[in-house]
Amino acid sequence: MPLTSTPARITLLALLSATTIFCFYKSRRLKKLSINPNSNPNKSKLFFISQTGTSKTLACRLHNLLTSNNLHFDLVEPQNYEPEDLFKEKLIIIIASTWEDGKPPQNAKFFANWLAESADDFRVGSLMLSECKFAVFGVGSRAYGDTFNAVAKDFSRRLRGLGAKEAVGVGEGDVDSGELDGVFEEWSERLVRVLRGESVENGEVCGNGGVVSGESDYESDEDEDEENGGVESGIVDLEDIAGKGPSRRSVVVAQTNGKSNGANGALNGQKEMVTPVIRASLEKQGYKIIGSHSGVKICRWTKSQLRGRGGCYKHSFYGIESHRCMEATPSLACANKCVFCWRHHTNPVGKSWQWKMDDPLEIVNSAIDLHSKMIRQMKGVPGVTLERLNEGLSPRHCALSLVGEPIMYPEINTLVDELHRRRISTFLVTNAQFPEKIQMLKPLTQLYVSVDAATKDNLKAIDRPLFGDFWERFIDSLKSLKEKQQRTVYRLTLVKGWNTEDVDGYFNLFSIGQPDFIEIKGVTYCGSSATSKLTMENVPWHSDVKAFSEALALKSKGAYEVACEHAHSCCVLLAKTEKFKINGQWFTWIDYDKFHDLVAAGKPFDSKDYMAATPSWAVYGAEEGGFDPDQFRYRKERHHKSSH
Repeated sequence: MPLTSTPARITLLALLSATTIFCFYKSRRLKKLSINPNSNPNKSKLFFISQTGTSKTLACRLHNLLTSNNLHFDLVEPQNYEPEDLFKEKLIIIIASTWEDGKPPQNAKFFANWLAESADDFRVGSLMLSECKFAVFGVGSRAYGDTFNAVAKDFSRRLRGLGAKEAVGVGEGDVDSGELDGVFEEWSERLVRVLRGESVENGEVCGNGGVVSGESDYESDEDEDEENGGVESGIVDLEDIAGKGPSRRSVVVAQTNGKSNGANGALNGQKEMVTPVIRASLEKQGYKIIGSHSGVKICRWTKSQLRGRGGCYKHSFYGIESHRCMEATPSLACANKCVFCWRHHTNPVGKSWQWKMDDPLEIVNSAIDLHSKMIRQMKGVPGVTLERLNEGLSPRHCALSLVGEPIMYPEINTLVDELHRRRISTFLVTNAQFPEKIQMLKPLTQLYVSVDAATKDNLKAIDRPLFGDFWERFIDSLKSLKEKQQRTVYRLTLVKGWNTEDVDGYFNLFSIGQPDFIEIKGVTYCGSSATSKLTMENVPWHSDVKAFSEALALKSKGAYEVACEHAHSCCVLLAKTEKFKINGQWFTWIDYDKFHDLVAAGKPFDSKDYMAATPSWAVYGAEEGGFDPDQFRYRKERHHKSSH
C-alpha cells in the first residue's frame, strides 16, 4: 500500500504516536534513581483505598512497620494523587477494599478508572511501568462470591499489564472468622523481608494461596473456586471489623487436624459464627451471646414497662406484655447489609449456614437464663415493683428479631416448638431472602417479612443484599407468606428520601403475599456510622407515617384500613378489614392462651381462631395515641410524671 494513501498515513501516524509516547515515558524513567525506596527523594507510595476506614487503619499499621524497618513511604489517599505520577514511581503498595458490586470505594474511583483505561490503551503498552514494583493487599468478604477482593485483584492485573512487577502476591484479607489482622500481619512481614532483600520468593506459593512472584500470575479465580470445592464461605461484614482474631494459618492447621480451638473459631473442622472480635463488639452493645451463634438482649421497652412507663407498639397492636418479652435470635448472621441497620453491621453476613450449630434446647435454656439475669438487674430501679419484676422473670413472649436472620438456623422449627411448649409466643421476622425456609416453618404466633422497598433498584440500594437474585427471592418470600394460615405481617420501614414516595409500588406487593397486617414504622436513627449515610433528615415524623399509611389504605379500596397506632414508636398498623374488623370493632389483639392450646392440639388452625378485641386506647385516632392508660407517661424533658 503506498504511503500516500489515507490508511497508510493513519497507520504511520499511530506508530509514530505510540513510539513518541513510549520514548517519553522511557526518558522519564531513566532520570529516576534505583528501586531502593530509601534512595528516592520523592519516597515510595503506600495507598489506602477505604470506605469505612479499615483499609486506612491497616495501611497506617503497615506504614509504621515499614518505617521501623527504615523503609520510607508516603501514606497516600488516591483521591489526593495524580494518577499520571505513577510513571515516576519505583515502588508502590496498595491496601484496597472492595465495596458494593465489586467496585472500589469512592475515594479511588478516578484512580481505578485511569489505571484501567491506561492498561487497555494500545498506545501505552506493557512497558510503561516496567521499572516499578508493587504489592497489593485486599480487604473483602467471601460472602460476596465472585466479587471477593475484586478491586485488589483488578489493580494487580492492571499493574502487571502495564509492565510492573509484583513484589509479593496479592494478599487476600477475608474477614470471616476475624482473621483479617493475622493474614495482614503475615503478608506485611513477608513484604518487608522482600523489600529488605532478606527473601526472594520467585514462584513460592504464599499462605493465602497466591503465587508470590511477579514473574508468574497468581492463581485464577477459577482455580481458587475449585480449591474451595466451589463453596463460598459465609462470612463477617466486609470492612466494619478490622479483626483481632488469629491468623488464617492457625485456623487452617486447626481445621486440618480436626482439633477444637475456641480461640480461632474452629471446632472439629467447623468455624464458629461469633468470633472474639464480633463477640467483643456485640457485648459492648449490651448483647448476651449464647453459644457460638445466638444472642439475647433486654429491650428498652421491657425496661419501660417494668417501670410502669408504657409498652412497645406490639403491646398496643397485639396485646403482648412488654415486660415479659424476650428479644433473641438463634442466628446473628444476616444476608443483607441494610442502610438502616441499628446494629451498625457488627454482626456477620452470609448466604447459607456454614457454622458450628448449637442445640436448640440449650439455646432456649440459655436465652431464658440470661434474660432473667438482666431482668433481676432492674431490681431497685425507680418504678419497678416486685410484682412486675417477678412477672418479668417468666417471659411469655419471644421476639425472634434481635439481629440477623433467624430462619437461617437449621433447627429453627425445633427451637420454636420448645418455646411453644413453654407457652412462650413467637414473633419471627425474616428479611425475605430465604423463601424455602419460610415454606418449611411450623406455625408461629406471628410471622413477619421485611418489605423495605417497592422496586428492585430501591431494595438493592436500601437492603444491600448479598444474593444476586435478591429480587426473585424477595418476591418468592412474599408468595410463601401467602400460604401461611397463621398471622402474617408486612413490615415497612420508612426512610425519608429513600422509600417513602412509591405508594403504588407498595400496594402492588399486597396482592402477592396478602398479609393479615401491614406495620408501617419510621426508621430509627441510631447515630452516625461509616457504613450508613443516614441522618435525622431521613427520619419521618409520625404525621408522615400516618399520611403514608392512610394513602395505602385508600389505595386498597377498603381491603385494608388503618387500625392502630403507637405514636411513641412512630408506628401505624393496617389490618385486613374483612377478617379483623367485626361489627365495627377491631380484633388485632391475640388470645395467647388460645394460641398455645391450638398448637398443643396439633390440628390445623388459622389467624381468626386466636384473635382478641383491641382496646379503644390502641385504635387509630384515639386520644391516647396507643399509650396504655394503665401506665404512667414519663416526660423526661419536663422532669415530671403525669398520668395519661
